[in-house]
Amino acid sequence: MTQSPRHRLALCGAVLLTALAVGVTACGGSSNPLADKPYDAGGQVELTSARDGQKADPSKPLEVTARGDDRITDVTATDAAGRYVKGELAPDGSRWHSTGALAAGAHYTVRVTTEDENGSQGRRTIGFDTNPADRLLRVSFGPQSGTYGVGQPITAELSTPVQDPAARAVVERTLRVESQPAVEGAWHWVDNRTLHYRPKEYWPANSTVDVHATLDGIKVGGGLYGGPSKPIRLTTGDRIEAVTDAGAHSMTVLRNGKEIRSIPVTTGKPGYATRNGVKVILGRESFVRMRGTSIGIAEGSADSYDLPVYWATRVTWSGEYVHAAPWSEGSQGWENVSHGCTGMSTANAKWFFDTVHVGDLVKVVGSAGDTMTPFDNGFGDWNVDWDEWRKGSALVGGKKQGPGPAEAARLRPEL
Repeated sequence: MTQSPRHRLALCGAVLLTALAVGVTACGGSSNPLADKPYDAGGQVELTSARDGQKADPSKPLEVTARGDDRITDVTATDAAGRYVKGELAPDGSRWHSTGALAAGAHYTVRVTTEDENGSQGRRTIGFDTNPADRLLRVSFGPQSGTYGVGQPITAELSTPVQDPAARAVVERTLRVESQPAVEGAWHWVDNRTLHYRPKEYWPANSTVDVHATLDGIKVGGGLYGGPSKPIRLTTGDRIEAVTDAGAHSMTVLRNGKEIRSIPVTTGKPGYATRNGVKVILGRESFVRMRGTSIGIAEGSADSYDLPVYWATRVTWSGEYVHAAPWSEGSQGWENVSHGCTGMSTANAKWFFDTVHVGDLVKVVGSAGDTMTPFDNGFGDWNVDWDEWRKGSALVGGKKQGPGPAEAARLRPEL
């Protein structure tokens, strides 16, 4: 009659009481199998997904099987980046298979622990590679690494459109934004190949923001796998905000919440009213030639213009600037006479130009114009309500932002 390993171990325990008197055991090399050096389990386990050094198909599950009377007690599979592959062990220890997708073009290390009929432990480590992907999805982050204002959003441009919600979730899960100090934030899908990231509030002054992706090799769906990407690091300076009250014809500039200058201005006249809302500074140009034809004004008409403009700070791609307007100094502080830009004296424009940076904030209130649009004419991201912004995430949606207790306690990152 064949005895079970558990029954044999029980007999061993009884025999040990006698054998201890003479320093030998009747059941093996020591009194505690767990204390023995693990044996080489190379002949007892097999990786059936990548035999004889062949590369594995990343679209198929990884499988480890046990031979003979040995059983598998634990399997750990990681790629070169240290990411763990989720898996499931059969109750009888005969096999283990992955339940999470493998990465394409990756190297994996599989560590298998076994147990023989006497309770002794075995070990085997197996390395293998997966086939590269036929189609790659690459992500490019913006802006370039550097110092920006506290209103600068992060952008992610995908090389291939992604429309399926499940595939979007896979992509978004690999896009990492880490700031010091930490802030609450979320990605928002602008379209099938563009995402923006912003905090709930502005970035803290003098903070550091690191952006990277773990998309390389990850299966997105439909034969599409992630490719490599270049990380970026942003730092912020002081919190600079310029608040323009179009009705009062005045701009107030604040640094870290304290007023540092009040400037008389003129904004858009009727028919050309300046856009309301929060805008992010896109660039600074010491000289721009401004022509009415660039905004659809016919040359030679009553509203036509062709002017040399100095100290121009751009806030929309369509041509709205904060700039020097010496021709309208008599109206600055009194009435709105521009074609949509915010005009001021040359001295004030030079001071503003030297004070602000790309990513700083310009907010317009009290204008008869429409509100700045979110995405099609610069960065109007801050004009989207936070709850509405979060609905644009494939992961966050209406859920509470941030990891829950179970997620925070998890020791192993998973694919």
